[in-house]
Amino acid sequence: MELAIRTRRLTKRFRHHLALSELNLDVPTGMVFGYLGPNGAGKTTTIRLLAGLIRPTSGSAIVFGFDAADQYDALQRRIGYLPGDFAPYPDLTAAQYLRYFANLRGGVESAGVDRLAKRFELDVTVKIGTLSHGNRQKIGIIQAFMHEPDLLILDEPTAGLDPIMQREFLALLRETRDAGRTVFLSSHILAEVEAVADTVGILRRGELVTTQSVEALKAQARRRLELTFATTPPMDRIRQVPGVQDISSDGCTAHVVLTGSTAELVKAVAPYEVTNLVSHEADLESVFLDYYAAPR
Repeated sequence: MELAIRTRRLTKRFRHHLALSELNLDVPTGMVFGYLGPNGAGKTTTIRLLAGLIRPTSGSAIVFGFDAADQYDALQRRIGYLPGDFAPYPDLTAAQYLRYFANLRGGVESAGVDRLAKRFELDVTVKIGTLSHGNRQKIGIIQAFMHEPDLLILDEPTAGLDPIMQREFLALLRETRDAGRTVFLSSHILAEVEAVADTVGILRRGELVTTQSVEALKAQARRRLELTFATTPPMDRIRQVPGVQDISSDGCTAHVVLTGSTAELVKAVAPYEVTNLVSHEADLESVFLDYYAAPR
């Protein structure tokens, strides 16, 4: 299995603040990896370390075999990077800005840039300083993707985009993965991560607490069910079901929170007359919140 990213005990300290602690992470090629955590968890620090913009306090970040801290020039030819605070030069037009970066990268076909600009409905003739936040963000997306890099490192890439452009961007991510390239995606919009990510890492106070596929995370997440019975719910029987975390009743309806499969619960209540069952399936947001609600 070829790895796009391999970190070992990657640590970054800013004076007395430990921003990232001994991160061990493997990201195979050809996938979308979602990187989650609230503000201050260490996501942007990780991204800047992977992009070679800052040096680690200790540990290593290897990207396609290059040490991100010491082989910056070689690494830049393989990656596309969009920072969370993307701020292009306001006095240039989008066309001038993109041409400048295309030349820095050794030449990028103008036809590819034009296709991306058309796809994201960007007028490249207008000065950047007059553009809205969303249109400036489109420039950032285009400069990251225009040279078709092997790895995209993206920090909050859809900030400012309208829903139509967000959908177009997610389609671009899927196409990138299907072409065998890799995406490292940090986003606060959990629904978009769930829509495109193959694997997710959750960061908490600078430490990686889990790395799993989206489906595996959702399978172990807490589900919420409402079971309505013809008579009083069999509360004691439901409490005995493996995985039941919480239970309450409202008249003939039992409200159940459980982890794992619902099969045992369905089997347990089968002898009773269930008139209605509503399941609120777990999504990535509920998984994320469960990890942050858990005591440490």
